Amino acid sequence: MHESCGIFGVYAPGWDTARLVFFALFALQHRGQECAGIAVSDGSNIHVRADPGLVAQVFTENDLAGLKGFSAIGHTCYSTCNARRPATPQPIVEHYGRWSVAVAHNGNLTNAPSLRAALESEGLRFRTDSHAEIIAKLIATSYGSTWEEKVSHSLKRLQGAYSITVLTPDVLIAARDPMGVRPLSIGSLQGGLVVASETCALDHIGATFERDIRPGETVFITNKTTSLQQSRNGRRAFCVFEHIYFARPDSTVEGRLVYETRLAMGTQLAEEHPVDADFVIGVPDSATAPAIGYARASGIPYREGLLKNRYVGRTFIAPDQRLRDLGVQLKFNPLGSLIKGKRLVVVDDSIVRGTTTPRVVNLLRQAGASEVHLRICAPPLRYPCPLGVDMASEWELIAARMSEPEIMEHLGVDSLGYSSLSGLIDAVGLPRDILCLACFDGDYPLPVQMGLTSLTTGSNPA
Repeated sequence: MHESCGIFGVYAPGWDTARLVFFALFALQHRGQECAGIAVSDGSNIHVRADPGLVAQVFTENDLAGLKGFSAIGHTCYSTCNARRPATPQPIVEHYGRWSVAVAHNGNLTNAPSLRAALESEGLRFRTDSHAEIIAKLIATSYGSTWEEKVSHSLKRLQGAYSITVLTPDVLIAARDPMGVRPLSIGSLQGGLVVASETCALDHIGATFERDIRPGETVFITNKTTSLQQSRNGRRAFCVFEHIYFARPDSTVEGRLVYETRLAMGTQLAEEHPVDADFVIGVPDSATAPAIGYARASGIPYREGLLKNRYVGRTFIAPDQRLRDLGVQLKFNPLGSLIKGKRLVVVDDSIVRGTTTPRVVNLLRQAGASEVHLRICAPPLRYPCPLGVDMASEWELIAARMSEPEIMEHLGVDSLGYSSLSGLIDAVGLPRDILCLACFDGDYPLPVQMGLTSLTTGSNPA
């Protein structure tokens, strides 16, 4: 499972803003490993460098030296929603008359096809399939004589999930959709302000966290910062998978330290699904903290039974099918002498298609584990996501087409325990009515088509 993007922005006259963005993007690399980009404004022009690759692969010292300006935005991304094409590097830059704008987007617009058709009917031509280009064109061409008017008018036309940074020659803008699906925080830096998908990016550059940008809020950052708030007619829908999987453990999301919520998930699993075992292990890295929580609550010792090669990227980029099938072996290696003959509790964050987990279980069996008891932080995933998570279509979700005993047999485990929905909510520690739990219960926060076919098969909506 992959989330679409990480975004960052900085307004800091006197600072080397491109370098600040570069190091902040390192902290957000986990949110996207296909493309990276930086756009910088010098007050007159917007300069951009964006290409496929990791942050360290895309930018050189010469690139950063050529990106001079007092304000900048950055982006890391995956392609999302069953994308058929590689991700489009962002930020996307758009020029229209005297208006120039760059946009970096995290999320998925559910009305993207109609917005694009409307813009094309006005004679605009698209270079990419990116939703960021739709947003950039909307802003550049919309009604208004100020950026406040143009952005406000444009955002009212968007439906779905969006956390965005927008760079103009003189203003840095950050906005979050009225449902607050994706996180976005604002921080201070001596003489400037920064915005980021996660607070860990603020920590990496020495910025101080100030607050979360509110759902529906748009912040205009210059020497005099202003804020506009859209009226909220709908419900909150913060994606609970930020706490389960997407966010880094050292980030604070919606006021909760992710590491603490993951420990609580493990504690909850131990209470709901106890078992006799010798060791508790977590599937690195997102399930490490829940495994520790399970071990503490159960009294079963925690061990690192699987080591992860952090230099292996997404397994689907392997050059042929046989190597692709070896993807998990390339990524994980069991500590055979530690787990041989042992009964293991294996904690993982979620089961989506059920293709990777059997390989992990098989690795542990081959290493000599006598029993494998699987514990999952997320409840069964039965419904696809229209809001920017590259999860799966409904027919691919294993929990939508198999019963739990069938899943247990398919995975090859001795027992299987999912978190209950109420247990997950308790562990996250946020009110149920601000969370999006639709992938578990089908209660979508906005109208979607049955089966979500048209909303989950776009080519590159990031």
